[in-house]
Amino acid sequence: MHPQHFSSLLGSISHNIWLRRIPSDLAKHICRQGLFVLLLCLEGASLVTASPLQLPAIVEPASQEHHVGKVIFVELVTPDLAATKQFYTGLFGWTFRDIQGGGIEYAEASLDGHPVAGLVHKDLPIGEHRHPRWLSFIAVRDVDKAKEIALQHGAKVLFEPHYIPNRGREAVFADPQGAIFAVLASSSGDPPDDLVVPGDWIWSSLITIDPDTDAAFYQKLFDYEVFDLPDDDGGQHLLLASDNYARSSVNTLPANRPNLHPHWLNYIHVEDAVKMTAKVVELGGRVLVEPRLDRHGSKVAVVADPLGTPFGLLEWPDNEGKEVKE
Repeated sequence: MHPQHFSSLLGSISHNIWLRRIPSDLAKHICRQGLFVLLLCLEGASLVTASPLQLPAIVEPASQEHHVGKVIFVELVTPDLAATKQFYTGLFGWTFRDIQGGGIEYAEASLDGHPVAGLVHKDLPIGEHRHPRWLSFIAVRDVDKAKEIALQHGAKVLFEPHYIPNRGREAVFADPQGAIFAVLASSSGDPPDDLVVPGDWIWSSLITIDPDTDAAFYQKLFDYEVFDLPDDDGGQHLLLASDNYARSSVNTLPANRPNLHPHWLNYIHVEDAVKMTAKVVELGGRVLVEPRLDRHGSKVAVVADPLGTPFGLLEWPDNEGKEVKE
C-alpha cells in the first residue's frame, strides 16, 4: 500500500492536519523513575544477553533499510509465558516459536510469518505483584553514539550497549522524566515503512509530565522533526517524525492519574476497536480506556492483558498512511 499524506492521528494521538514545528533547543529535564518498569527491563535484558539464546533477526531476509527513530520491535518480560501466548494468539492470531537456551525461555511472536514481538519468561518473587510492560526498541545506526547523546541530555543508562547474535547491538535507557525505552541497531536492517496489517504494532505514544522537554530530548537523540498538534482538551500532543513519516506522539500525562509514571504505550492496528475491546474482556483482559472516537470517526482504546500489561487498540483507515509533508 502506498502511504497517503498524514491527516490525523487517532484518539489522543490524532488531531487536525495543521502542524507547527517545535524548536529543537527546549531544555528542562526532570527525572522520575518507574521502579517496577526499571526492574522488569533490567531483568529481561540481563536474562537474554547472559544466555546463549539464538534470537531471530528483526528482518528476514536481511535488508539494507534503516529508519532511525522508528519503533522496530517490542519485547515483554512475563511471569506466565503460556498464559500470555494464549491471550495474544486468541486476540490477534499470533503464532509462537519457542526458543530455549541457558535455562531461558523465549518465544518469538509472528503474524502471517512476520515477527511482531518477543516474550521472555521471568518468575516473580513470591508476594510481589508487578504489571509487565512492553518495551519499545527504537532504531538507531550507532548504539554507542546514542548512549553518548542520551547521557548528555539527561537520560540514564539502565543496560549498557551490548551485542546479541542475529539481532544487533542494543541498549536500554530511561529518558529525563523516567520513561524506559531501548535502542537497537539491527544487524538485518529495519522493517519497511509499509502500513501494517491488523494484529501488528502501528503506533507508539510517550505519556509524560512535560511533553516539550521529552520531545526535545528525543529530537536530539533521533533527529526527529517535532510538530505541535492543536487540541482543545487542555493537554499537549506533539508528533515525532523521521524520513517524512509519523513515528510516535508525545502526550501529557493525565492529571487524574497522579500515580502514573511517564511511560511508552504501544498500539496494535485493529479493524474494529469496539469488537476487539470486547474480545479482550472475553479472553480475561480488562479495559483501561473505553473505545472513543477520534475526529475522523475511527476509534482508539487502551486495554490490558490478563497479567495487567497495557497496550492500545487503534483503528486506522485503509486510505490513511503515516507520511508527513508540510
